[in-house]
Amino acid sequence: MSDSQPIVLGLDVGTQSLRAALVDLSGKTLAYGVEPIETTYPRPAWAEQQPQDWWTAAKSATRKALASSGIDPSRVAAIGLDCTACTVVACTMDGEPLRPSLLWMDQRAHVEANEISATGDPVLKYVSGRVSPEWMLPKALWLKRNEPETFDRAERLVECTDWMMHRLTGEWTLSLNHLAVKWNYARPDGGWPLAMIAAVGLQDLPAKWPQTILPLGKPAGGLCARAAEELGLKPGTLVAQGGIDAYLGMLGLGATGDGDVALIVGSSTCHLAQTREGVFGSGAAGCCPDATVEGLYTIEAGQTATGSILDWYRRHFAAREQAEAEAKGVNVYSILDEKAAAVPPGSDGVVVREDWQGNRSPYKNPHARGAIVGLSLSHGPGHVFRALYEATAMGTRDILADCSRHGLSVERVFIGGGGAKSPLWLQIHADVLQKPIHLTREGESCALGSAMCAAVAAGIYKDFDEAAGAMVAIERVVEPDPKNAAVYDDLFAQYVDLYHRLNDEA
Repeated sequence: MSDSQPIVLGLDVGTQSLRAALVDLSGKTLAYGVEPIETTYPRPAWAEQQPQDWWTAAKSATRKALASSGIDPSRVAAIGLDCTACTVVACTMDGEPLRPSLLWMDQRAHVEANEISATGDPVLKYVSGRVSPEWMLPKALWLKRNEPETFDRAERLVECTDWMMHRLTGEWTLSLNHLAVKWNYARPDGGWPLAMIAAVGLQDLPAKWPQTILPLGKPAGGLCARAAEELGLKPGTLVAQGGIDAYLGMLGLGATGDGDVALIVGSSTCHLAQTREGVFGSGAAGCCPDATVEGLYTIEAGQTATGSILDWYRRHFAAREQAEAEAKGVNVYSILDEKAAAVPPGSDGVVVREDWQGNRSPYKNPHARGAIVGLSLSHGPGHVFRALYEATAMGTRDILADCSRHGLSVERVFIGGGGAKSPLWLQIHADVLQKPIHLTREGESCALGSAMCAAVAAGIYKDFDEAAGAMVAIERVVEPDPKNAAVYDDLFAQYVDLYHRLNDEA
């Protein structure tokens, strides 16, 4: 590659860290910078982050990537951005936060979500009739009721993506991607659901939202001078309109064909599929028009906690494995995977429900909680850790089975995100789903998707399909082991039954 060829920068603001990826026009990552982001949990089912931490991480990660690559910042043609959703920020007009953000996984607004769902507004058809407590309207209503001074002072009530776009460009925009998926905004029905907003007493909320709405990947402006200086980039560098991390991850996996399903496996798992026809009535989070590509629907479902459960186990129960990993100079998850791989499929009778932070799909039950059952004195850490892996894969199977009953045809499954780094977790997914798993060359699909948005915004590629053809490469396919099908069919039945028993729905 020529030292003068343009490159693009993808900023991926995840739950646990921010990644800055310098990517060439063939989709190859030239350099990464990574910085951690801290989450606090003030009460059960609550989760918060400090917005300033995102920007601090962006500055450090971008400069790390530039320094390690030796790339001249003037070669960066455009910047793309993806963030968690729906992470709500209450701030002043100049972006000064008034309180910690309500992280996407925060479930405190479950009462408000039920009230909004109870309106029965026609727009709710796009979200299977129910609003999640993770979304904008419930969280805004919770703030208005429980922190009225903060709500009244807030000149902007926006998301992480909007706040970061403001830091990058100095301008306020809203992402159509976020609005269609998390804000109950539906273009086919006229846009904003103003009647529903007024019905729950939020008629003063739209005034706190920016007026400019941009589709994913459209040019949003140039990098402002202050941001350029702090990031180490050239002022005026084009910034593409950002969006939801998982949706950018879907683009980064190249899962854009009919029947393609993308699993973005990180702290949570997000399931995404594109379709020309709406798939309604399932337990999916939604079937959202114009969410990714204008003119298409994106079906979204998800598990609130997957990788975060593994991290929970590591932090609280893996001290011995951590010491062993440090002694060997390896990652602790490699030790945990070794122990889990030594356990047979089905974990010798240990069954887990992964609802540590509620159930997003297919039951939409924020009150659901995790469980580990079937333990005996013969079980050890390997059994529990493998059972956690199996539970997360079972959750995906439950979601896809539900969507399939409502018309979705699953042909190919792609996996990206941090979960794609574990060969054992990938094989368990293939065996549980009884489907091949397609893996791309670039493991950080969200960052690559952001880079693809930057390339499209800069006019390097005309659309996401062309960008995917140039920048996404399938590296290998993990085939399911047919010997494990019967074991996992039986475990799946136990897994589903356990949900109903725990939630008094037997």
